Amino acid sequence: MDNDAENSSSAPTAPNAKSAGPSGINAGQSVSKRLQQELMQLMTNSTPGISAFPQNGNLLSWTGTIHGPAETPYDGLVFKLSLEFPSNYPMSPPTVLFTTPMFHPNVDMAGRICLDILKDKWSAVYNVQSILLSLQSLLGEPNNKSPLNGQAAELWDKDPKEYKRLLMLRHQEAED
Repeated sequence: MDNDAENSSSAPTAPNAKSAGPSGINAGQSVSKRLQQELMQLMTNSTPGISAFPQNGNLLSWTGTIHGPAETPYDGLVFKLSLEFPSNYPMSPPTVLFTTPMFHPNVDMAGRICLDILKDKWSAVYNVQSILLSLQSLLGEPNNKSPLNGQAAELWDKDPKEYKRLLMLRHQEAED
């Protein structure tokens, strides 16, 4: 019986390894290793105004924080984001959403972001830090040629006071 117990305990790993193919289990370990390295990089080489950490110890699900850049309508505001990493990261980009209510030309009301490096311009050389820095930069320099929020794009160019008012109203929703 001991022999059967040994065989049955090792049996589940064999089908998983075979069905996973050449990238199977090793790919999961490599994603974890990469994300652990990125976390260490963020912790040891902290960049002012950005941070990110795994949620509840889950390396594939992170919460990020971005401080609004100085001399922009976002100055003094803090925004939270969710980062969900696919099983083939960094070959595919994470899904990044603003969880703090946002008013911005390149962010829709659901928090989805229009940023080329999170879509067709993604490269495995990008990391959590470069994503957060790109998003922080986007706050002060929106791409009004491809807006997700047309009202925000129009006001950014034509009525900065109204833009700031609507931004503050939207941001206040996070505090309520």
